[in-house]
Amino acid sequence: MSDTTYPVRVDASLDARLSRWLWIVKWILAIPHYFVLAFLWVAFVVLSVAAFFAILFTGRYPRSIFDFNVGVLRWTWRVQYYAYGTLGTDRYPPFSLQEDPSYPAHLEIEYPERLSRGLVLVKWWLLAIPQYIIVGLFVGGGTFAAWRAGSHDFNWAGGGLIGILVLVAAIVLAFTGSYPQAIFDFVLGLNRWVLRVAAYAGLMTDQYPPFRLDAGGTDPGSTLMLQPPAGPAGPAGPAGPAGPAGPAGPGPARSADRRGWTTGRIVSAVAGSVLAVTAVGWLTGAAALLWAGQAHRQNGFVTSGKVTYATGGYALATSTVQLPADSWAGFGQAVVGKVRIRVTASDPAKQVFIGIAPAAAVNGYLSGARYTTLADLGPSTTAISHAGTVVPAAPASTTIWTARVAGTGTQALAWTPPAGNWAVVVMNPDASAGLTVRADVGATMPGLPWIAAGLLGGGLLLVVGGVLLIVIPVRRASS
Repeated sequence: MSDTTYPVRVDASLDARLSRWLWIVKWILAIPHYFVLAFLWVAFVVLSVAAFFAILFTGRYPRSIFDFNVGVLRWTWRVQYYAYGTLGTDRYPPFSLQEDPSYPAHLEIEYPERLSRGLVLVKWWLLAIPQYIIVGLFVGGGTFAAWRAGSHDFNWAGGGLIGILVLVAAIVLAFTGSYPQAIFDFVLGLNRWVLRVAAYAGLMTDQYPPFRLDAGGTDPGSTLMLQPPAGPAGPAGPAGPAGPAGPAGPGPARSADRRGWTTGRIVSAVAGSVLAVTAVGWLTGAAALLWAGQAHRQNGFVTSGKVTYATGGYALATSTVQLPADSWAGFGQAVVGKVRIRVTASDPAKQVFIGIAPAAAVNGYLSGARYTTLADLGPSTTAISHAGTVVPAAPASTTIWTARVAGTGTQALAWTPPAGNWAVVVMNPDASAGLTVRADVGATMPGLPWIAAGLLGGGLLLVVGGVLLIVIPVRRASS
């Protein structure tokens, strides 16, 4: 037993009798928990950001946020203990952030009265790197809550040392009906290490996680200096004087029920966190659209970068561009506006032809000819080669084109596309084989400022709503 104590305590007791085969379906049974935890970890991330700034400016971790985040870690640990983080119990985990003295898996973290303002800037990403490397070996693939400081991916038994050992224990359990005690002790030590790093990365302590494996169900390397608060969530349980059925009467019970993280406050904080994350996406999208509308606008067209395309056949043709009448004729056309395609032959003195026509007409025109279809006009274009022996007619001699242009140097074809199925074709004007060009695509995008304004306004409203839904329960939980 180490003389050095750590403020994170992780304890668990192995069930005396475990089902030989229940572990096979626990991944199904735990789905409701995984669903709830996915949302709780979103709230964990958002509240951890709030705690980061609180520590940075005040040196204190807000107690109500601390209790919530500890509860998320505790809930996660119970689910992992039941499922493939340990398989140490067949008792279904409770849906609660609070400590459950009757459940065989426990997690407590000592509340820090003061935290370093300087360490909060570096400990969760820089100082913890050695721990992350070790924990990555334990959990496999980095699927551990502290690996990315707040990721909602909480399933850390995904193929690392913990997952391998638990699989071995499950196989032994299936054949012998007994969970090997030595494996249990070792797995508990690994999980204990993981949870200590999670607390450190979650800014809950300034004490660096020890580089040691404290094996066994009882945590030999931690101490808890704070006693759990009295009340419904305390260790007294339902039989205690402050429980719902206790002798204190309905008045005090109602007062106690209003303290801490009630179900309504948890739901509110989670909903606010989801709104806050959504708001970040909307505001980022608005900023990206405004930036693109300015930085990539050339002569009135928001333009892509130039990309080189080549074919040994007679033509380069885009895949079918579908513009459905129900969505394009109004909104789509108003947003995109006029489209411009610019093409330059590899030899600027060489002529090039650009034509736009209905996709069916293009397919008929190039049927039996050797040409290349481009799935996208971008850096990740997929080129599909078509074999054939037919030599197509010179493009200018056909009447399929809705819009066309030809000549030397850079050729630009501007067009306001109506609804329908369209294709763009680039050829040599004399229909000879072999073609190398550089091309870009642009659009006037008249609706871009309105979309950006809508995202900006909606994002600000989501920020306000998210902040209110988070701040109100946090304040009430701390009062």
